[in-house]
Amino acid sequence: MAFKISKEITPQKVAAQLKKGESLIMLDVRELGEWAEGHIAAAKHIPLGQLLERQQELDPAQETIVICRSGSRSGLACELLNEKGYNVVNMTGGLNAWTDVLVCE
Repeated sequence: MAFKISKEITPQKVAAQLKKGESLIMLDVRELGEWAEGHIAAAKHIPLGQLLERQQELDPAQETIVICRSGSRSGLACELLNEKGYNVVNMTGGLNAWTDVLVCE
């Protein structure tokens, strides 16, 4: 793999779009423990290690913003999904760069 991400978005832009009431499709690829510490409320959770076996849970036609802690795993997830024909966008900086409120459970 060449690790080429074609589309990217910042956490600040995602937060701004959510605050405007825009409906975004988001995928969080962090591990369960990380997810439990806090996540974006509207995001779907599929850990990176389960992504290929659960990819059918995603709609390839819908633009999906992929999220992780720093932007690295989400970049890898974007590459994997892009190769399968999915329309994906990497959230650069990940949740480390997120400044809005997260849902904690």
